[in-house]
Amino acid sequence: MTIGTKIQQTVASAESVAANLKSFALDTNDQQAKQMYNQLAQNVEAIIQQLKNREQQVMAEEPQYKQQ
Repeated sequence: MTIGTKIQQTVASAESVAANLKSFALDTNDQQAKQMYNQLAQNVEAIIQQLKNREQQVMAEEPQYKQQ
């Protein structure tokens, strides 16, 4: 398994976590909890973006991803 593949799997998992957090925010009436879930979802989305940026770098570096 390549680093690129591992990053792709991690991105997919992180996107699932972000979706769950947003769902929790919608499901609760507790405003503090809602705010916490939304903030955590934003944090995870920032991490996802960083992972996607790294994935692009890896794809440019790893020979199996290069166009021939």
